Amino acid sequence: MSGSPGSGDPIRASALPPAPRRITVSYAMASLTIRLPPQLRRELEKLSKERRRAAGDIVRESLRRYLAVERFRALRDKTLPFAEAQGLLTDEDVFKSVS
Repeated sequence: MSGSPGSGDPIRASALPPAPRRITVSYAMASLTIRLPPQLRRELEKLSKERRRAAGDIVRESLRRYLAVERFRALRDKTLPFAEAQGLLTDEDVFKSVS
């Protein structure tokens, strides 16, 4: 038989099954332990099941959003005195000035 082991014939590449593709993804993530009140844990588990997402994924996304809001608030607090000096006292004043 042509191409069989021990026959001396070379094995044609077309006769071989395709090599499996391997994708390796490595995430270097730190671990954090938090304590949750039972009710909050139950709510997280319920949401995890409803969304079919791991609880850790939900917590990570929630933390990302929280941190973004906090960065925004810190920036807003820094710029507020400058805005007030320009007569911009409310969000509506800012929207009017940039529209």
